[in-house]
Amino acid sequence: MKRARWFIAALFAFALALPALALDPSEMLDDPALEARARALDHELRCVKCQAESIASSNADWAKDARRQVREMIAGGATDEEVKAAFLENYGPFVLMNPPATGWNLALWLAGPALLLAGIGVAVAAQRQRNARRGPDALAPDEEARLKELLGEQD
Repeated sequence: MKRARWFIAALFAFALALPALALDPSEMLDDPALEARARALDHELRCVKCQAESIASSNADWAKDARRQVREMIAGGATDEEVKAAFLENYGPFVLMNPPATGWNLALWLAGPALLLAGIGVAVAAQRQRNARRGPDALAPDEEARLKELLGEQD
């Protein structure tokens, strides 16, 4: 039992360390400010091979090449926007981890909330329909007598 806990803890620690293993020290820039910019961009760009990971956490060859390209462009004086524009030109908006909400992407961004609102509308309409079919509940004889007494009605 103790070994199983140790194994699970080691596995968890390894999983947490995986993103740190993606960046090879030889890829790093000498200037800490430029390296910080490059790392921020690494988290904004998607690995087109892995598709679910940023290039910062991917060990795929494509991601390594992309990280190298980001650092070359930054070292060459490119701004963050110019780096993103170069990747957008080559790979389209999918390469961004948070693609802009324009064109077809806008339809995808709005589809979730629209479906949620439509579902709520269907649920409310169904509940109203159910309540209309059911009608009011009848009063018990003593409740009916008390109501007539309060309203001042005589039998």
